[in-house]
Amino acid sequence: MSDNSSTHQDGTDPSVEGADPAAELEQLREQLAGAEDRFLRVQAEAQNMVRRAERDVDNARKFALERFAGALLPVLDNLERALAAMGDPTDATRALGEGVQLTLKSFSDVLQKFDVQTVDPAGQPFNPELHQAMAMIEQPGTAPNSVVQVMQKGYTLNGRLLRPAMVVVAKPAPRIDETA
Repeated sequence: MSDNSSTHQDGTDPSVEGADPAAELEQLREQLAGAEDRFLRVQAEAQNMVRRAERDVDNARKFALERFAGALLPVLDNLERALAAMGDPTDATRALGEGVQLTLKSFSDVLQKFDVQTVDPAGQPFNPELHQAMAMIEQPGTAPNSVVQVMQKGYTLNGRLLRPAMVVVAKPAPRIDETA
């Protein structure tokens, strides 16, 4: 029995007989170049996905404590207020003041250990990225737009702002109109 299939015994397609081998070779090269291009694109996309995943994991690790640290800031504020309210210690309050002072120090040390940094800008130029202006006052002898009073310290976590410092800013003195 003879097999009248669509291929020759050598595996070639009879419909391609007489086709230009150079054209066929060029077509195969184009297909190869296309496949190489797709491969490189897929490989680049895979590398980008790995980098994105690593960056996301790094950010999750760095800022996992953000909400927790932000919730602790009022406790730190209250310890500082307690020390300020004590005034001059008496024999009866000296031990209490020392206890609050030690508690405040250990609390601050723990926050610094986890890269929570204080933003205390007294005397520095106003920075709207780190400070929130609560008021502006004329302050003779002070540079305009500098912080003259810190109402509440600010804090950052790994360089990201947790809470802006609430500040009072010096405003420029009014100019005296010389033409009047």
